[in-house]
Order: sequence, then C-alpha cells, then structure tokens
Amino acid sequence: MELWNRRSRALFAAIGLGFGGYAFAVVLVLFAAGVLLAVGVPVLDRPSLTVAVSIVMGQGVAFGLFALAYLRYTGRGFDYIKVRVPTIRDFGWTVGGFVVFYSGLIAVSIVLATFGIQSAQNEIATLGEQDPRVFLLLIPLSFLLIGPGEELLYRGVVQERLRESFGRWPAIALASLIFAFVHVFSLQGQDTGVLVYLGILFVLSPILGAAYEYTRNLVVPSLIHGAFNALQFGLAYLMTTGQLPS
Repeated sequence: MELWNRRSRALFAAIGLGFGGYAFAVVLVLFAAGVLLAVGVPVLDRPSLTVAVSIVMGQGVAFGLFALAYLRYTGRGFDYIKVRVPTIRDFGWTVGGFVVFYSGLIAVSIVLATFGIQSAQNEIATLGEQDPRVFLLLIPLSFLLIGPGEELLYRGVVQERLRESFGRWPAIALASLIFAFVHVFSLQGQDTGVLVYLGILFVLSPILGAAYEYTRNLVVPSLIHGAFNALQFGLAYLMTTGQLPS
C-alpha cells in the first residue's frame, strides 16, 4: 500500500510538473508579448520575433524557473539535477544518441510514407513557411534554449522524480509519455495526424531518457535534442527556400 501511495504521488507530481511547466510557459510568453505590444513592438507581425519571444520566455525562462522552483519548494536542492562538464564518454553517448535518434526518425518516416500516413505539423513550421528566417533563428536557439530547457524539465526533474519511486526504465517510459503529450498544444492538423506525431515523440524520447540515465549528465540529452532540432530546422530552411527538394 505504501509503495502504491508513493508511486501515485510521484506520478501526479510528474504530470503536474510536465503540464504545469507548459502552462507557466504560456502565461509568461503571453505576458512578455503583451508588454512588447504595449511599448509598440510589432511582435505579432514578425514571425521571427514571435518565435524568439516564445522560445526565450518559454523554454528558456519558464521551464527553468518552474523546474528550479519545484526543487526549492520540495527541498531537493539544485544538485538533484545531474549536470557536469562532458567527458569523452559523454561525447560518445551524444554522437551515438544523435545517430540513433535520427535513424529512428528516418525509419518511422519510411513506415508512415509506406502506408500513406501523415503526421501533424508543429505551429513553428507554419511560421517558418511565412518567413524562412525563422528556421535560421531556431538553429542556435535549439542548442542554447530548446534542448537545455526541455531536457532540464522533462529529464532532469520529471524523469528524476519518477525514478525515485518507479525505477529506471518505467521512469524513462512515463517521462517520455508526458513529454510527448505536452506537445499536443503546439500541433496543427487532424486528430489522426496529431496522434501520429505524439506517437513518434513517444517512440523516440526514451533515447533521450536513456542518455540521461546512463551518463547522469543532463548536457548529453540536451546536446542530442539540440542537434536533432537544429538539423531539422536547417533542412526545413533549405526546403522552404527551394535549395533542397521537398
């Protein structure tokens, strides 16, 4: 009974952290956009500025503040998150994790194309189609804010909280599920496409979770995540501008 109660508390805490962090990010982004609009900055008319505000205030500020506030409130301390200067072994995990992650995406994409199944589209892609420079902006932001911010919250705190009660692999799976479903709010497309997109995330996210678990260094999944996103945005820029066939 005690084990059940402990696991229930851990699961509810993880869900609250995952979705609460996203909600806090939305509030902070809207507040920042409102301030900019009030002082005459046309944030809604410039896709690149819209994305910059969203990423900086969302993944950069909100996710970090929310994660650290939870650690402070629960008395876990900032050393709860395992982070250090990468070793050669860590870089090996980073390269290997990136190769496996991207290979997994290619394999899933081939299967989906074979059966004619289409995935939903992230709303950032729509902004990038309006102004391809958005994709160029997102390349450095992938390494500086998107990868580190999302991994801090979803691997460093959510997965670690689940690990306390569920153990290694159940924590990775549950954290991946939460991470995938949080993305539902940023997707555009039909219900089937949304489910496909979430399914892809759920299948690939354990690679990030395993990289964190086996290196005990948040820098590793952050780099894998950042490199993956940066490559995706780079390819999207080339396709949108006609430099690469779609």
